[in-house]
Amino acid sequence: MRSTISLFFVLLMNLCAQGQSLGILKYSGGGDWYSNPTALPQLIEFCNESLGTSIESQVKTVSLSNDEIFDLPWIHMTGHGNVYFSESEIETLREYLAAGGFLHIDDNYGMDPYIRPILSDLFSDAPLTELPVTHPIFNQVYAFSQGLPKIHEHDNQRPQAFGITLEGRLALLYTFESDLSDGWEDPRVHNDPESVRQNALQMGANMIHYVFSN
Repeated sequence: MRSTISLFFVLLMNLCAQGQSLGILKYSGGGDWYSNPTALPQLIEFCNESLGTSIESQVKTVSLSNDEIFDLPWIHMTGHGNVYFSESEIETLREYLAAGGFLHIDDNYGMDPYIRPILSDLFSDAPLTELPVTHPIFNQVYAFSQGLPKIHEHDNQRPQAFGITLEGRLALLYTFESDLSDGWEDPRVHNDPESVRQNALQMGANMIHYVFSN
């Protein structure tokens, strides 16, 4: 019975993901929002092969200054430096997340002092909190019993996953000291060991599965 239920949810998730597009968030402030250009295409290819999804291979570039983001269920953001959101952009982000959208922010090293204050003040009743290793996102399709995997070393700190949860649904995931999106890139970019790259891709697949099954 349990296997039948699991199969049903996998099929339902795949149906929800058919023909969907993912986006990368362009922002102001000087940070390199365009870093890791092969990351999302590689993650999409992995998910389409391993999860049976049919996500569009073409990644859309969107910003918080227009309503295009509301067409996308999953948006990725990364970079190394400063991040600036205007008040209207912050309000758009609130509306997007509250409406069911999902934003993944991956600190590519150097973003944290700029993005964390924004996230801490985003929702007064939904603070940014560290996710426990028991959170469902770590055990969707692939099991990560220790939580977020470490892909690249920065300051020799442990990897941390922070989230904003709205009405029981993880709406925003902020990954710190992990560098997941580096691990998603074409293997020729960083020459990571295959086991490290697989950890990054499998964690990304868990995120995709979580979003499309919730």
